[in-house]
Amino acid sequence: MQEAGLPRKVRVSIGSAIVLGLTEGRLDAEPTTVYMLTYKRGRCSASCAFCPQSARSEARADLLSRVVWPAFPTRHVLPRVAQAFEQARVRRVCIQALNYPRVQDDVIRLAERIRTLSRIPISVSCQPLERGDMHRLVQAGVERVSIALDAVTGELFDEVKGASTGGPYTWEGHLEALKEAVGIFGGNHVTTHLIAGLGEKEEDFVATIQRCVDLGVYPAVFAFTPIAGTVMANCSQPPVGYYRRLQLARHLIAHDIRRYEDMRFKEGSLTHFGLPKEELRTILRTGEPFRTSGCPGCNRPYYNERPGGPIYNFPRQPASSEIAEIEKLLGL
Repeated sequence: MQEAGLPRKVRVSIGSAIVLGLTEGRLDAEPTTVYMLTYKRGRCSASCAFCPQSARSEARADLLSRVVWPAFPTRHVLPRVAQAFEQARVRRVCIQALNYPRVQDDVIRLAERIRTLSRIPISVSCQPLERGDMHRLVQAGVERVSIALDAVTGELFDEVKGASTGGPYTWEGHLEALKEAVGIFGGNHVTTHLIAGLGEKEEDFVATIQRCVDLGVYPAVFAFTPIAGTVMANCSQPPVGYYRRLQLARHLIAHDIRRYEDMRFKEGSLTHFGLPKEELRTILRTGEPFRTSGCPGCNRPYYNERPGGPIYNFPRQPASSEIAEIEKLLGL
């Protein structure tokens, strides 16, 4: 029987659905977070140029990035989330929200129901919400919230998800929402997503990583992924070497090893990380800078890439041969 107010359906990433036993399949790497997406008929009301869910997209309605998200009855999904956490198969659940009227109510109802079933940590990835709705998320048991900037400058933001797209978002509005979220959830309990390969310079990307960290916002990096049917379907993914430099810079800044001001740039390109090469090699050889970044327990397998590669965000510890390849690629 469906609980009153609880959404009847929810989308689940295909990897999470396999882990939960909702469908069958083979996984090269199991997700350590259960990824869920609010369900609605039709498109999101936002117009982000890179997103399959966008109001301007002609992509499949069950895609987010390159991952398929089938819909399931909510009453079948949530008990399995609790069970998977009890069995230590997953470490977190992330509820991702489309933009549509009263979506915050759907997210809050999902979080409340999960919390009655389990102590699993809950993250929510959503558009800017009213202050009262963010407090409601806390009361529902949500531990962390993510509000995605995606673009790293105001100009790029406007081009890919702001006024130029006909969408509802603004650069200033997102930054203000992140600041407000930090005040409600606390420092390092707020995340943002930054997409590399939207036309930015490396210096802009690294400066925005530092800006986020200084705000108490944890920056997670993604590689732009072209999806058929989206406005940006014919654009290219960023070069892997470019992405590796940004990953390494993000790691140094997020772990308070070096700051943007310590690094050097030439014509917008990162030329020096502010550390001696030997120290950089030691950090690089851990493989940690190149693993998926995000909330604790998030490994997001193959969100940006196919298992055959090239792999942008490793959902597991990189192999020694992969680390050696990265070291060579970065000239270290």
